Amino acid sequence: MDEAAAWAGGIHTVVYASGPHVPMTHLSRVSPDVLRRQVDEDAGGFFNVVQPALAHLRRSRGAIVAVTTAATGRFAVRDGLSVAPKAAIEALVRGIAAEEGRFGVRANCVGPGMLSEGMAARLIANGDLDERALEVARANTPLRRFGTALDVAEAVCFLASDAAGFVTGQKLSVDGGYSA
Repeated sequence: MDEAAAWAGGIHTVVYASGPHVPMTHLSRVSPDVLRRQVDEDAGGFFNVVQPALAHLRRSRGAIVAVTTAATGRFAVRDGLSVAPKAAIEALVRGIAAEEGRFGVRANCVGPGMLSEGMAARLIANGDLDERALEVARANTPLRRFGTALDVAEAVCFLASDAAGFVTGQKLSVDGGYSA
């Protein structure tokens, strides 16, 4: 992080939009080791990126935006391996917002619903999501369509911008109304 800050002249924004592949499975079929690994890789990965950036973000009065999931507000069946670590990330974001706000650092989340790209495309390709599951997801989304990566990117850019200068510790759901 220090090298990146030196190269770029500082760090103003950290966006965490990552995580391991998440197989769709019922929680009753998940072993404790598999759950532990998912939480460690995703929530631990978030913390491993953000913690060393905090000193730089304090200097720049910068922002953290974590891309999580709409399913922390409305659980989607067979999505526990995604929801549990993302809920932990959301808790960490609220904690960082509470602790780092005095230094001018803002921390927020964007919670996407079903998208037509990314993880959904992989889940469709490997058979975890079939056409019936997609129709149910569309029916449970008031806008009756899936979002795009651009929808999520626009929300991330807003939360990282000065336009959201008085917003911290929040989650902006970008889910077509799924979690409403």
